[in-house]
Amino acid sequence: MRPLPTLRQLRYLTALAEHLHFGRAAEACLATQSTLSAGLQELETILGVTLVERTKRKVMLTPLGEQVVTRARVVLRGAEDIADLAAASTEVLSGPLRLGVIPTIAPYLLPHALPSLRQRYPALRLFLREDLTARLLDRLATGDLDAALIALPWPSPEIETMHIADDGFMLACPPDHPLALRPDLSAADLIDQDLLLLEEGHCLRDHALSACHLPGPAKGEGVLGTSLATLVQMVANGLGVTLLPEMAVKSGVLAGTDVVTRPLRGAGSRGIGLAWRPSSPRKAEFRLLGEALKAGFQ
Repeated sequence: MRPLPTLRQLRYLTALAEHLHFGRAAEACLATQSTLSAGLQELETILGVTLVERTKRKVMLTPLGEQVVTRARVVLRGAEDIADLAAASTEVLSGPLRLGVIPTIAPYLLPHALPSLRQRYPALRLFLREDLTARLLDRLATGDLDAALIALPWPSPEIETMHIADDGFMLACPPDHPLALRPDLSAADLIDQDLLLLEEGHCLRDHALSACHLPGPAKGEGVLGTSLATLVQMVANGLGVTLLPEMAVKSGVLAGTDVVTRPLRGAGSRGIGLAWRPSSPRKAEFRLLGEALKAGFQ
């Protein structure tokens, strides 16, 4: 039988592909740089090919190395699924769980939901990663994350989702703004307003526009914010109005400002959902996690 790569060697290779730096890759693998380098050389010897180009200035993978990395990620994800399956058979929601969360949910839901989650499942070790939806789902697909808390709808056949709650939208504006004085507002009243939005890539931007049936600005036009907190500060400084999720308003995103919110008649909402790989053996656990996260909406 010919020798085969070990999981450790494949993990070293995928880490190097991600960081393109021996030191950072070794740190990510909790190994020394010399150990990682030796492991990669052993992998190349076993396969009889060159996977990594090494120069004094940079590190890069060969074309074959890129192909091997793609397959290595599948192998590593399968090995992790085996470990997860074994862990799930002993005690539910225990041990490490890597959860991705988008930035328009994380600071507003987690402080309310995590205390009850820790109380209900004390053996759970939750590792959180905050990022935009597309990048979280990429990490979910490669096995770097176990599940992700995202806003729905999100068109992807490669994930299964559990709906947790609905999160409506409210108009945020300065207290002396004409819309703040109106007793009854609808989404149509926003068409001619200076509407402040998040940067492209934030799913909240598209969900808010869709919920209020509003067209988006032309590419390169409009004032864009990097976070909800930034949008609130721009509103407070009279740059325009914005749409905020109710979750953020209830969690105090307006604290320290005089910005006011008003309901919008006919405005829809975004869904909050938990996503995971269809192949994951921990589906039952993720549904329990979803039920526990609902406590943050009570």
